[in-house]
Amino acid sequence: MINIGIISVSDRAFNKVYKDEGIPEIEKILSVDNDFKILNRQIIPDDKVIIQNTLTQFCDEEKLDIILTTGGTGPSSRDVTPDATLEIIDREYPGFGELMRLESLKYSKNAILSRQIAGTRGKTFVLNLPGNPKSIREILPLIIDQLKHFIEKR
Repeated sequence: MINIGIISVSDRAFNKVYKDEGIPEIEKILSVDNDFKILNRQIIPDDKVIIQNTLTQFCDEEKLDIILTTGGTGPSSRDVTPDATLEIIDREYPGFGELMRLESLKYSKNAILSRQIAGTRGKTFVLNLPGNPKSIREILPLIIDQLKHFIEKR
């Protein structure tokens, strides 16, 4: 069983201006695979320190295998998820961000502005996904096998 944590980073969802759609979309995609068990879900604001603290808690205290974030990867000054992630990981895996942007470019020329990254902190794999549920549907199924492979080889 691969233990998963999901963090939705959005000021508006955190403040209940609108309903978060990222977490349900990730859950839907992962639910078709019995290898995944979602142990924690949180909606947090676009705040670098809060993102870092939540990621660190999921990695160091909860010792989850994979953390998937959704949101905060665009060009807005409030989009700081990749920046926070880079500061807490030990090793970056740039191929994930490259693949996600390449795939997203098939659907939107603005995908080049996306800043998703991936990396590890200890034995935990951290992956930044876009906030748009449609983009999550386009990207996440393409990398599930690589996430499993990482867990097998770590």
